[in-house]
Amino acid sequence: MAGPLDGLRVLDFTTLLPGPYATMMLADMGAEVLRVEAPDRLDLTRVVPPHDDGVSTAHAYLNRGKQSLALDLKKPESIDTIKLLVADYDIVIEQFRPGVMRRLGIDYDALKAVNPSLIYCAITGYGQTGPYRARAGHDINYLSLAGVSSHCGRRETGPPPMGIQVADVAGGSHHAVMGILAAVVHRQRTGEGQFVDVSMTDAAFALNAMAGAAHLAGGELPGPEQSLLNGGSFYDYYETADGRWLSVGSLEPQFTTRLCQVLGLEDMTSFGLSPKPEHQKQLKQALKKAIGDRSLAQWQTVFAEQDACVEPVLTLEEASTHPQIQSREMVIDVARENGGMQRQIGHPIKFSQTPCAASHTGRRLGADNEAVLARLKEGR
Repeated sequence: MAGPLDGLRVLDFTTLLPGPYATMMLADMGAEVLRVEAPDRLDLTRVVPPHDDGVSTAHAYLNRGKQSLALDLKKPESIDTIKLLVADYDIVIEQFRPGVMRRLGIDYDALKAVNPSLIYCAITGYGQTGPYRARAGHDINYLSLAGVSSHCGRRETGPPPMGIQVADVAGGSHHAVMGILAAVVHRQRTGEGQFVDVSMTDAAFALNAMAGAAHLAGGELPGPEQSLLNGGSFYDYYETADGRWLSVGSLEPQFTTRLCQVLGLEDMTSFGLSPKPEHQKQLKQALKKAIGDRSLAQWQTVFAEQDACVEPVLTLEEASTHPQIQSREMVIDVARENGGMQRQIGHPIKFSQTPCAASHTGRRLGADNEAVLARLKEGR
């Protein structure tokens, strides 16, 4: 069954994480994605360990469902090939610093001249404008400049290095997909293509959400462990007797009451409902002591039947086998290019009529050169 984006064709010039994650999502949803890569400048995700069946697991996941075309964009004949291709494609997505595609001769203006209805999305660290437009950066830098890191972590230890790439994926990848699909809807109404400028720093700044609203309109300056949701209340993580962790999110009155009942802290229920920092601190200390008396497995048994917003902090191994994750088909088997199957993360959006699918893992560099170039010669 075809996915919801069946019929959309995407030329993908991205590398590493943000762009490839975005185009993977598009491919999962049915778009035809042709990834254009330099034969002499290896994308690091093709070689980063660990490997499965001789292929990087990162590459196999991020580039699943895509075709691979190896072209040296510094050669005029390669630029000619891109211009022939773009006439028949809906979307171009690239991740170079501003100005690189223009120097190559395949920027938005050049490609729009070939295909006026083209949707062209550029993902960069800081966007196409502004004093930082040409500056290098990474996920940790974007989160820092966007103010996100300033109100994460602990007062004593400062902001934490995240285990996932928030600005890259929640910022760059997801906002690119949203922007592209909004542009597709606009084109369906008007016939017009457009340029979509996605800055990972902009997107990270927007992720401040509630804290940003409180600061800009309310004058509050957030800091670590100061607000309801960042450690300033009993909404937090607590260590168990065996060195594991339990997450407690029992904010609403009914959940706070249930939490205190289960832990034998009925006399502290009112503290959980109090906005006073001293009350929250006292409840946190009581929770720390109570939760520290039992192992994670024991607490899982206790809270399994309790509707209290209390859950264990699972390892990735535990999460991947959890009944909820399994029932949602968030771990799937994808065909390797050389045979066999590889376990991968499934697509997180579920469509009732047009389900997502991953046809194959990331392909070898230039695997589709012959087929793509032959199709061009035939004029289709």
